[in-house]
Amino acid sequence: MPLYCYEDEAGKIHERKFSIMAQIPPEITLDDGRKAKRCYQAEQASVPATAGWPLTCFASGVNAAQAGELRDFLSRKGVPTEVTPQGDPVYRNARHRRKALKARGMFDRMAYC
Repeated sequence: MPLYCYEDEAGKIHERKFSIMAQIPPEITLDDGRKAKRCYQAEQASVPATAGWPLTCFASGVNAAQAGELRDFLSRKGVPTEVTPQGDPVYRNARHRRKALKARGMFDRMAYC
């Protein structure tokens, strides 16, 4: 579940988890009755852009026998990508991942990028 940040009047950040995006309130009531407003800036700062990269993606992988074919295809499309012997592409960063998926006609509906 995604983590959302809320800031109270004193500037303290409180984190909450919500499973459905439609349920994310712009303001929450803390245990002591104080209100805290959603802080988008704190949400961005909590996950560094370099965290989790490089990323080996099993979901956009191919059969192991097609690993070389995928590597060559992406290279021809201008997105050179390392592909594991098992057929899983290794993305260097979010931008590289987005470009590689687009080159294959794919996209991630739940992506952060």
